[in-house]
Amino acid sequence: MRVRLNLLLDCPPDAAWEAVHSPAVFQAVSGPITVAQSLEPGGFPQRWPGGDHRVRLRMLGMLPMGTQLIRLSDEMLPGERVVHDEGRPLTGAMRIVRRWHHRMAVSDAGDGRTRFRDTLDVGAGLLTPFAWLGFWVFWQLRARQLRRLAPGWAAQFGATTSPEGSA
Repeated sequence: MRVRLNLLLDCPPDAAWEAVHSPAVFQAVSGPITVAQSLEPGGFPQRWPGGDHRVRLRMLGMLPMGTQLIRLSDEMLPGERVVHDEGRPLTGAMRIVRRWHHRMAVSDAGDGRTRFRDTLDVGAGLLTPFAWLGFWVFWQLRARQLRRLAPGWAAQFGATTSPEGSA
């Protein structure tokens, strides 16, 4: 099943692109429902490189949800940049999820803003409808955080609206 957001964010595309590579933004848009702790040596990097990253997840900072493998790769398409997370749950309650493909697509909305498409394809066998409902609620809260944080991203990430850097 699929959960999808299609948002217009008040920031330039380069800033949104850097934001989707930021562990700090990941933590901010996941909270307060989910709190993530890096399990990698040295903790979270300043910017996600491609590849694998293990995190421990807790609901509301207290209830263990298990560990998750985040497996990131970037895709450059004409007019759009996409971050793929094709990781998977490793331990805990999230292991009911058998299929996970999270895509965050960034493109220029043409007015200094960003078109942001946030899509999760998730499967959990017979429990898929229940998993979908939980993720749908989480994605709505995530959208609120994304909209709230986006106006500060240009300053935070030093991004510009230059045509050569835009998707």
